[in-house]
Amino acid sequence: MGVVVSLDESRPDPEASLTDLVALVREGMEKVNATILSRTGSDVAMIPEVANHLIASGGKRLRPILTLAAADLCGYAGHDGAVKLAASVEFMHTATLLHDDVVDESDMRRGRVAARIKWGNEASVLVGDFLLGQAFRMMVEVGSLRALDILSAAATVIAEGEVMQLTAAKNTETSEDEYLAVIRAKTAELFAAACEVGPVLAERTRTEQAACRSYGMNLGIAFQLIDDVLDYGGTSAALGKNVGDDFREGKITLPIVLAFRRGSDAERAFWRRTLEQGELGEGDLEEALAILRRHRALEDTIERARHYGAMARDALALFPKSPMKSALLQVVDFCIARAH
Repeated sequence: MGVVVSLDESRPDPEASLTDLVALVREGMEKVNATILSRTGSDVAMIPEVANHLIASGGKRLRPILTLAAADLCGYAGHDGAVKLAASVEFMHTATLLHDDVVDESDMRRGRVAARIKWGNEASVLVGDFLLGQAFRMMVEVGSLRALDILSAAATVIAEGEVMQLTAAKNTETSEDEYLAVIRAKTAELFAAACEVGPVLAERTRTEQAACRSYGMNLGIAFQLIDDVLDYGGTSAALGKNVGDDFREGKITLPIVLAFRRGSDAERAFWRRTLEQGELGEGDLEEALAILRRHRALEDTIERARHYGAMARDALALFPKSPMKSALLQVVDFCIARAH
């Protein structure tokens, strides 16, 4: 039975699946948000302006929420350490978004004009660097060498993922395995690290640390695959950027990989013209959607996301029943439900 990519405005709100988790970490997230605001302060006026343009733009703060949740799941009582690491994770994420928008030449981010449009590419890159510096300062303050190792290694992997994506950009011959390697590094690694540092702070076993990391990694892959689908069948409000941006920017995502592999010679020529050569004409986005639907590329990408979501659920099986565990399982529903 196929999965329908619905554009129905009356669909249920996927964010309902986040309600329990948000409630459970509310107190911690208030401290995280206060920390974020205090750490964006600078005598250089442009730094807080650029940083807060993106930070205050309504992102869900999913990654720092996961940091607090995993720490709580594992019984971490210190709280301040988890708050600083959660803020570090959000700064790392924000820095990558500022850098991404420059690389991708994006005009919108989280439904607002991208910082690079308002302040220029140079300011976006440099403020991203400032946020990374602040993130590492907070990691050092926490005093956990292992947590510092996990998050600094994640920063390296994310940068590698960005370069891998540049290599794969506009390359219609990209395989599914190659594409999954990109999103593991570029997107899922930060989810994994965000979830792993909690049990590290709680000094739990390596088995539990690995379980939380596996949960975050698989959740991150599922999250990105649904983003890939939303670019061709979502709304600007849900996506935080213009629908069709991936197509216009020549990005190779999993729906494209599947449709290219399954398509006719004429369809493959269409993808080469639009994505590799950047020759876009009126009606090309609609034609792209028609090809994707013809080959079930969107539906099958959602099925891949469901598969990774199931692995994320399985990773938490060794933890005893608790409200936090239930809430973390519901996050998987949130990630997948965004496509419906």
